[in-house]
Amino acid sequence: MKPAHTDLESTWSAPPRDPEQPRELRRIARLFRPYRGRLAVVALLVAASSLVSVATPFLLKEILDTALPQGRTGLLSLLALGMIAAAVVGGVFGVLQTLISTTVGQRVMHDLRTAVYGRLQQMSLAFFTRTRTGEVQSRIANDIGGMQATVTSTATSLVQNFTGVVATVIAMLALDWRLTLVSLLLLPVFVLISRKVGNERKKITTKRQKQMAAMAATVTESLSVSGILLGRTMGRSDSLTRSFADESEKLIDLEVKASMAGRWRMSTIGIVMAALPALLYWAAGLAQGLGGPAVSLGTLVAFVTLQQGLFRPTVSLLSTGVQIQTSLALFQRIFEYLDLPVDIREPAEPVRLEKVRGEVRFENVEFRYDAESEPILDAIDVTVPAGASLAVVGPTGSGKSTLSSLVPRLYDVTGGRVTIDGVDVRDLAFDTLADTVGVVSQETYLFHASVADNLRFAKPDATDEELYEAARAAQIHEHIASLPDGYDTVVGERGHRFSGGEKQRLAIARTILRDPPVLILDEATSALDTRTEGAVQEAIDALSANRTTITIAHRLSTIRSADEIVVLDGGRVAERGTHAALLGQNGRYAALVRRDAETAPGNEPGDSGEPSQDGKRLAPVA
Repeated sequence: MKPAHTDLESTWSAPPRDPEQPRELRRIARLFRPYRGRLAVVALLVAASSLVSVATPFLLKEILDTALPQGRTGLLSLLALGMIAAAVVGGVFGVLQTLISTTVGQRVMHDLRTAVYGRLQQMSLAFFTRTRTGEVQSRIANDIGGMQATVTSTATSLVQNFTGVVATVIAMLALDWRLTLVSLLLLPVFVLISRKVGNERKKITTKRQKQMAAMAATVTESLSVSGILLGRTMGRSDSLTRSFADESEKLIDLEVKASMAGRWRMSTIGIVMAALPALLYWAAGLAQGLGGPAVSLGTLVAFVTLQQGLFRPTVSLLSTGVQIQTSLALFQRIFEYLDLPVDIREPAEPVRLEKVRGEVRFENVEFRYDAESEPILDAIDVTVPAGASLAVVGPTGSGKSTLSSLVPRLYDVTGGRVTIDGVDVRDLAFDTLADTVGVVSQETYLFHASVADNLRFAKPDATDEELYEAARAAQIHEHIASLPDGYDTVVGERGHRFSGGEKQRLAIARTILRDPPVLILDEATSALDTRTEGAVQEAIDALSANRTTITIAHRLSTIRSADEIVVLDGGRVAERGTHAALLGQNGRYAALVRRDAETAPGNEPGDSGEPSQDGKRLAPVA
């Protein structure tokens, strides 16, 4: 049985709070579940370290109350060695627990980054058309990066400090329960203060991360090659700098607030804790003055030592609570992305085509972006036989590119179905669909890497000879070979070192290397001048040979030999037939041809070998 398909493509908005959802803290704890074995080792090391640290004040008590007053030098030496050994063992345990806990924390960070990246790879094209690139980057870099201290040290810190507090309190009770009550009298107040500080910092952190995301988006857009060109040619460089300065100014205010949130309250806790020894000396003297049991010097010194030892883990526990509250804002932003609904999924039992013929059918296809919007495509019934060519033309906004995006499942239909060799594309395995359908679009994307690396993105195990053959078929091999570094030439950001025609031919070579049975050409020559278009068209002809080809045409001169031409208007098929038959009808297609002929001579943007950024002419006249 084929998997069921939904009729409407879902669109994403931030998920509402679900009261039944597990609390963030429980969800965060689940991130550490795969590493519970290592964390158990850390817990044992922490417990052992806490016991060793608590032993030191008792050794000190024996030195002051027994070894020194009685002049027992042997016992004194033994106790002193014990204190040194406790310090050494505690240090070794501390290094080991830091190593293990940091490793676990970094693995959790890796899991989070990978999970978010993987979820974004599953999103449809619609998500990325609605979301700024800088926002996506900020979630992965800034938000996850901001959690590093919490993730790498919080679990250990909680166990270590909690164990330390419990062990210290027990030791203090063993020494003197009255002084212990005095020491713990203000602890509930400290807890309440730290909770307030944590809530305050959490709110500020949420605002700060949003502002950092906005600033990252500004940097990504304005400091790209295209952004720099646009800013300089429009004379807006100063304006963009001022705009960035304004965004940065807002961030200063939020950073200061985040740093100072609750600072006075936490300082008050520190002052009180530091003043407690004086309170303990006063309480011990007062108790003795009122006729109570005397407290020995060794007991009092040991107790104050323990109390000072209690100060560090207690304040650290309170600070960890504040840090967790602050990090919850970051975790919530990450969980938002992890909870994104995936609207294009691989079926549970995907179909894999063994031998692809390449027949493509659009069967009563409808597409709309959401349930309330008007359909972009409606009642499209078109068949492209295996090895045949279909051209799709029409005015801007008629749905041409959307139609071509349905075949490789960049979007899913909201009605009807698209099939390849009779199989719904939604039933195909992702790898089968990617191997079957190749796309060459108007906007060519090249990575900031070598020519060879960009070509091998289509086929990682391709040999050098396969690269050369693909480049020859795309009419670009001789030009690449003429460059000083040949196929090792770095193409630059988004391929900016190469002209538009060269980039298109590189994209075509990349697709030839992949060798897909079905080819989508989405206005692949619309941005080129007529001379460059000629060379690219030769490459396209080589690529299209013996393949099922769907061409989204801007220039009608390139699709006259298509087996069938479909004219879209308002998302519907207005006309269909061969070039000659449609001209004979003297309808919409004939009108488009006449308009194309009027605008054809010499009005397109130039691309016949303009110089590159470094002044070297990279593109020969085609």
